[in-house]
Amino acid sequence: MNRTTGRRLTAVALTVVALATGTTACSSGGSSSAKGDDSGTYTLWDPYPQFAKDSAWAKLLDGCGSKAGVKVERTAFDTSDLTNKVLLAAQQDNSPDVLIVDNPVVSTLAEAGVLTTTDDNKLDTSKVDPNLLAAGQSGGKTYGTPIGANTLALYYNKEVLKAAGVDVASIKDWQSLTAALEKVKKAGKKGITFSAIGTEEGSFQFLPWFWGSGAKLTELDSAQGTSALSLWTDWLKKGYAPNSVINNTQTTSWQEFASGDYAFAENGTWQLANADKAGFDYGVLPIPASSGGNAAAPTGGEFVTVPVQGDTGRYATAQKLVTCLTSTENLYATDTTLSYVAPTSEVQDKQIAADAELKPWVEAVKAAKGRTSDDLGTKYPKISEQMWKAVQSALSGAQSPEDALGKAQSAVK
Repeated sequence: MNRTTGRRLTAVALTVVALATGTTACSSGGSSSAKGDDSGTYTLWDPYPQFAKDSAWAKLLDGCGSKAGVKVERTAFDTSDLTNKVLLAAQQDNSPDVLIVDNPVVSTLAEAGVLTTTDDNKLDTSKVDPNLLAAGQSGGKTYGTPIGANTLALYYNKEVLKAAGVDVASIKDWQSLTAALEKVKKAGKKGITFSAIGTEEGSFQFLPWFWGSGAKLTELDSAQGTSALSLWTDWLKKGYAPNSVINNTQTTSWQEFASGDYAFAENGTWQLANADKAGFDYGVLPIPASSGGNAAAPTGGEFVTVPVQGDTGRYATAQKLVTCLTSTENLYATDTTLSYVAPTSEVQDKQIAADAELKPWVEAVKAAKGRTSDDLGTKYPKISEQMWKAVQSALSGAQSPEDALGKAQSAVK
């Protein structure tokens, strides 16, 4: 999601598909009821209202239906509307046979008893990268399989770095990144821009630095977590990052980078098309961890799940539909259609072979982590709210990073 309150991340390919912002559902099958009129019709709900009946996505669904010997009746909802619709349908024993939802929502629906486990529905997830699968796990059980993923990385302006005498290959950790920012400032250019707004979007952008320090979300005020917030705070104090980050969304942060004055911008794969339009040479660098290596950035993307049905006989065909959508032969086409990095190494390699520019994004996704991983589940939203409040407090100078995170941890408890 490009807005991390639930909207999915879009764009790994060089074109971006705009997400619809309305909440009206649209269906490629005509009816919006969850159950089909007969046993030969299986229902699927997804958060992709931008894809019409004649889209490659709709045709893929039809093809998987034909392969399973059934008709797929698809209904598309805006992401913000989908969760409530699913919970209501479950109460009425009218859930869709297949449900595609943003990965942080999986734990919520699992806890509500809406979803079957992979043990129940017999989905094979053995080829999926474990770090991506973890976003759909709760209480030691797995609820569905990822259809694709994307995440955050650092875009950099090659011209700005060259003028400042910075070799991007030298940037391997926080110390070398900060040294590069110092050189950029001395050269008369601007350092790095990001989003630290007081919403989930701010937490989403802070997480790579927080996790990159070695911190855990169950201990916001650890020494490692404090070092991550101190890094951002010091950047603002030294003028390496603008004060505007406090109010920046990921969109306004990108607009700053697109001006051509900044060396770096933390942003996501959905900006690739805009990067190509920016008018300057750019590169992409996975966000470095504190002492080297790639930091874990939060994952975006959806899971394909099988909701609980009163008629358990429907699971076998639902499993065939999900298996078709997420099969090795279809994932490449699926993730090209949805503009994602694939969740399996085999298909990721195929994506890189077709477009070498996707390599840093694949590397970032391989190091990424689900926000609800570590069995946090529905605890995450409360933790995240206190995190973004702490970031705001520290960056504004109201509290020290240590005090801000200490207050945040007390609030979570």
